[in-house]
Amino acid sequence: MDINEYKKIIKPFLSEKRYHHSLCVYEEAVSLAKKYGVNEEKAGLAGILHDIMKDIPPAEQLKMMTQFDIILSDVERSAQKLWHAILGAAYIENKLNITDVEVINAVRYHTTGRANMTMLDKVLFIADFISADRDFDGVEDLRKTAQISLEQAMLEGVTYTIKDLAGSYKPIHPDTISAYNQAVLKYKLNI
Repeated sequence: MDINEYKKIIKPFLSEKRYHHSLCVYEEAVSLAKKYGVNEEKAGLAGILHDIMKDIPPAEQLKMMTQFDIILSDVERSAQKLWHAILGAAYIENKLNITDVEVINAVRYHTTGRANMTMLDKVLFIADFISADRDFDGVEDLRKTAQISLEQAMLEGVTYTIKDLAGSYKPIHPDTISAYNQAVLKYKLNI
């Protein structure tokens, strides 16, 4: 399938705003992939599909997760914002027949990050953060950083996520902590 077919597939799942966001992430993911030598087709595919389950009502998400035998950890159960990534990865694999493990994992970890992220994981994680539709305080600085160093952008993005969650007294997924620790060691300490 070409990317236009996937655009048609996701449209009925998403609000107009979320669909626009997915198009913006697609564009940013392809741009970052080109800059950092990542497969642009995979980046575009992950970008267009990353939020396919985002607008599904929570009760329906839980029902679908049961159908895919997904068991949420306590942290995941308490963090509804993570569900769409977990479910989205299972959905694109099982219903859209996406077999590329890199694309599936990029979708799965685009909200939390993880240790040992692939370049595709990082491209999608940052593309979602800095896509053209984003307007949070600091996004312009993060966009500039992403043009200089994907590793530094990862560190800044994961740090932002942790500060935001901790500032709201929300649980932080262990994968996010692992992504942060690895980013600090890799970028700051060159380990």
